[in-house]
Amino acid sequence: MLIRILRAHLGPYTRPIMITVGLQLVATIAILYLPTLNADIIDHGVITGDVGYIVRIGGIMLGVAAVQIICAGAAVYFSAQTAMALGRDLRAALFDQVQSFSVREVGRFGAPSLITRATNDVQQVQMLALMSFTLMVSAPIMCLGGIVLALRQDARLSALLVVIVPVLGTIVVLIVSRMRPLGRAMQERLDAVNRILREQISGLRVIRAFVRDDYEQRRFGMANAELTDVSLRFGQLMALMFPLVLTVVNVSSVAVLWFGAHRIDAGQMQIGALTAFLSYLMQILMSVMMATFMFMMIPRAEVCAERIQEVLVTGSTLLPPANPVRSLDRHGELELRDVGFRYPGAQEPVLRGISVRARPGQTTAIIGGTGSGKTTLLGLIPRLADATEGSVLVDGVDVRELDPALLAATVGLVPQKPYLFSGTIATNLRYGNPDATDADLWVALEIAQAREFVEAMPDGLETAIAQGGTNVSGGQRQRLAIARVLVCRPQVYLFDDSFSALDYATDARLRAALARETAAATVVIVAQRVATIREADQIIVLDGGEVVGTGTHHQLLAGNTTYREIVLSQLTEEEAA
Repeated sequence: MLIRILRAHLGPYTRPIMITVGLQLVATIAILYLPTLNADIIDHGVITGDVGYIVRIGGIMLGVAAVQIICAGAAVYFSAQTAMALGRDLRAALFDQVQSFSVREVGRFGAPSLITRATNDVQQVQMLALMSFTLMVSAPIMCLGGIVLALRQDARLSALLVVIVPVLGTIVVLIVSRMRPLGRAMQERLDAVNRILREQISGLRVIRAFVRDDYEQRRFGMANAELTDVSLRFGQLMALMFPLVLTVVNVSSVAVLWFGAHRIDAGQMQIGALTAFLSYLMQILMSVMMATFMFMMIPRAEVCAERIQEVLVTGSTLLPPANPVRSLDRHGELELRDVGFRYPGAQEPVLRGISVRARPGQTTAIIGGTGSGKTTLLGLIPRLADATEGSVLVDGVDVRELDPALLAATVGLVPQKPYLFSGTIATNLRYGNPDATDADLWVALEIAQAREFVEAMPDGLETAIAQGGTNVSGGQRQRLAIARVLVCRPQVYLFDDSFSALDYATDARLRAALARETAAATVVIVAQRVATIREADQIIVLDGGEVVGTGTHHQLLAGNTTYREIVLSQLTEEEAA
């Protein structure tokens, strides 16, 4: 999986990769050439006392060293550029894929896991790519070149390599095979820590209200301890590898000096050749150590690549139309024909047999008990999810056949939990219409009954909004979310319990202003408060995912038991009438 991701996303960077490989090749050859030159200085200059030879060969060595430094520096530059570009492309691919997901796919992975995959997992793969370009390219060249040049210096002494290299390889394989499952466990524990931390930050008020600080600290402590335990075991294996490799390196050096000294004493080897052989042995072992360092990174990076690929290959259930409809009559007529919806693997559908028609100039209200499917039904219209049965039509065209941009411009949704993005009031209001003027924003704020509190803020439209709108009240958040949709001026307005945080007076003024503004549009309101919907042109009563009543307030009050129970739970007989 790791190779597949690298191959797919490094394709556009073939040229800098080839340049990096070429530079690493030159730099490695220069490193390998230096011990031979050093041996020549010792054998033909130092021992014979030829100062001129020492100076001449020393100058060549300086030149070779300069070439090695320049090539190595340039290789690091190109490899860093390529690795950072890989990370950028992977993050962009993950972002694009997540943006195409429906609520179903996002719920399957979970927001904390998706964040971890787009940040930490990508970083691990990116770091592996960087280290591969800087280490893995030069390591095999240095190892093979070192072996060849060591054989040239003394073939019999090179027999030690037959023992040393397999021992190192065995150590690496044994340790890496135990690191791989720990790498996966580490990423999963990191997901758990992120999830718990996200929940605790988002639910801080609830934790404080119920005085559950100690419980949440224990819960986070357990997740943190599990991550620490796995990380320690992973780190212990990493820490074990270097001492073992260094032990082999040092024992090998002692063995070379021991046997080499005997060969020099017997006149079978030059002192310079022994020095060069020892240098080549160190280079061979260093290349193995570099490869060892890479192998330590591979298990975790491979797990991260699998997690990234899992997101990239997950198809969205909201498939874009093959031949999208790019224009409508723009009347805003909305129709649901025998609509049903069932979550994957669920035994019972959430919605079944829903048939509703909402016309321009009318207000359609949807009411029902908790869990009756009101929000799910409303989410099918802007394609937050697709109906599993029947069809949802806007101006006679199935929403699954509409161009997503056209659907977004035609249908405006104020969700049950209004969300504001970090920025300013103006940037939030222009979210669906970047070309809106300040005058347009003030008109929308006026209708949404938000102008007064925005004008009271020191910076007006440029007032900073925190992530999620946490620096404004719930009622202000709802009114700003309503104003954001008004700025877009769609043909179909969907309000999902969007007035619940407003007091009755503000609610009444807002609905009166909306009635004037949306007189020619189709308005669908989901509400719990009967006072919010009693003046609607038609009211749809849901119970258990089915329509159990349709009509006006007075018609349903007189002839629908479910609606009457809801009304009388909030109003007296006199108020209801």
